[in-house]
Amino acid sequence: MFTKTDRKVLFKSPPTVFTDKLISQEARRSKALEEQKRRRAQKFESSRQLDAFADLNLGNSDDDGDLEDEPEIIREGVSGFVQMVSQPLETPSLSSDAHNHEIVQSGKRRGKTRRKRIKAKSTKWADKCMYAELLEMNEEAHLWDNQSGDVIDGLPRDLEAAWVAVAPVPTGKRCLAVTHQSAGIVGISPNTTLRSRVLGKMLLPRFPSSLPPLTVLDCILDVNWRDNGIIHVLDLLKWKGQDVGDCETPFRFWWRDTRLAELPKPPLPSGNFSFTAPYTTAGTSSQNAGSSSNMHTSERERYRFPYPTSFVPIPYHTDMTLTSLSSFVIPMARSTREISVDIPVHVSPPEFISHDMAVDGTHDSVASRSTTSVIARVDSDGLLLYVSHASYEEGTSPLSCWIPNKAITERPELSSSSEAHDSPLDVFQRLVQRRTVRNLHVIPGLQDSMDI
Repeated sequence: MFTKTDRKVLFKSPPTVFTDKLISQEARRSKALEEQKRRRAQKFESSRQLDAFADLNLGNSDDDGDLEDEPEIIREGVSGFVQMVSQPLETPSLSSDAHNHEIVQSGKRRGKTRRKRIKAKSTKWADKCMYAELLEMNEEAHLWDNQSGDVIDGLPRDLEAAWVAVAPVPTGKRCLAVTHQSAGIVGISPNTTLRSRVLGKMLLPRFPSSLPPLTVLDCILDVNWRDNGIIHVLDLLKWKGQDVGDCETPFRFWWRDTRLAELPKPPLPSGNFSFTAPYTTAGTSSQNAGSSSNMHTSERERYRFPYPTSFVPIPYHTDMTLTSLSSFVIPMARSTREISVDIPVHVSPPEFISHDMAVDGTHDSVASRSTTSVIARVDSDGLLLYVSHASYEEGTSPLSCWIPNKAITERPELSSSSEAHDSPLDVFQRLVQRRTVRNLHVIPGLQDSMDI
């Protein structure tokens, strides 16, 4: 008998064991993949425009030649003369006034409900991201009987042949990066907006980027983007107006990496954006200079990015063998990724010894700033799995599975205690190792049967 707390935990946690195979994640995944194939075939047939040729013919046949001698009958109605008839004048009455009053009241009520609907209505970018389901895994002992041919551990049956892994997935906020047509220079004129995953609202005002117009990227805004200016690119929906979401997963990831590598290096924000801490110049007093000299250089010259400038693709892995998963992919999903980024630093302008007039624009705020390369450390949040033959699908989909590297618990204080549960990534690693051992036992048995 479950207690109230146990029922709440089971309700909020994803299901792991199903008694009915029709509602399992494997069954829903197969159904979603078949539905994608059907929609893709239907879209291909509609693009051929065969329906436009269905009613075409070669002209009148010879059998219709006798009908040409028959007189043509013109059928006209009296609808054209209705406007010529004078309409009778309506006399106002009490019943009509009451009817008009009811119409006004109903219009007011409709207006109120319409205003409420407009407030609750989300934008067209709402729920456009492909949101992964948590992978449903089970490591009970009775499901790992070597004599049984069907193992229900929750891992996909075709994990080694038909899946792609994305790791390490960074921590941050999921969003869409959408570019628009701009009349200014690319990289200087604001052309990019960030849209939230659920409601499609703007997360930041429009900012400049080196992305081409009419491009839509599935991104993760880094949790420390103010310090490193990084936005991680997870997937690609559209590039220069070309729909890439209908393509298969490996091609989308390859296209994403290739096109992002071809982009020019974006210019850093101009001198209009100031530093968080004031800096000292040669014209300040000796007291301020002494106090600033005691301040650490990184604190004095710390820069805060007003908008993300670096679009960094998340690594993907097509080698999904059990050995590669255990030795390379899973350890990478646990590691911290290091990314080199350029950050502006302030350089104090030199003192003028000569009394000659300085050339205009020689010592402005932009020229007095240089860049330095620093290493940004990005923490991993887990591992993502994508079906290779699947296209990009809006909303929550079983065609993408999420394996976090932190334990899912109702009480966060247990995450640091000894009673903390294993993370889904730990369970995934054990299942992969068990499947590897099971395959090693099965292969010698097949070899012995072939020798006999």
